[in-house]
Amino acid sequence: MYIEKYCEIKAGKCSINGDLRFEKEGVDVQTFAKSLYQELNWQYPKFFKMDKMSKLSLLASSFFLEEGEDVSLLFANASSSLDMDLLHQKSISEENAFFPSPAVFVYTLPNICLGEISIKYKLYSESSFFVVGKYPTSFFRSYAELLINSGKAKRVLCAWIEVLEEDYKIVMYAVSEKGEFPHSEEFINQII
Repeated sequence: MYIEKYCEIKAGKCSINGDLRFEKEGVDVQTFAKSLYQELNWQYPKFFKMDKMSKLSLLASSFFLEEGEDVSLLFANASSSLDMDLLHQKSISEENAFFPSPAVFVYTLPNICLGEISIKYKLYSESSFFVVGKYPTSFFRSYAELLINSGKAKRVLCAWIEVLEEDYKIVMYAVSEKGEFPHSEEFINQII
């Protein structure tokens, strides 16, 4: 198995295979996401209603996916949906201003970003989101290869997606039978 390519988004930069693709430093995460959205020349109004994790995940996945592909999704992070959980808690903690927002509440699950990607790209494949202390390199390596070898997917998109307030880092890579980089634990740990 191989890694076709990988994408990293963090600190106002988006890189593909280590090469800078887009940069907008010194802005908040929402401004960065909107700028990258505009750079990609998208027409997807639902994007603006999403939480930061879903926006960044969707942006990163755009470098890998086409509509209707046979691609499984394996994502992980350490903070779950804490970014949105904090906003939701704030909206319900004030007794005089108790107005919880359904638009916020829907994003209080980390796997919602998988759903947003699946909807945009019309994926009907297996997807899993794991909340773990650090990237599960060995497990994801084995799981991705099992999905491909068993015929459940032709490709697997793996990602570490950590978003908390203005701190964010996404590393996403596509695994398949052909590619440019080795699908080894050493290489995965190097890019994560």
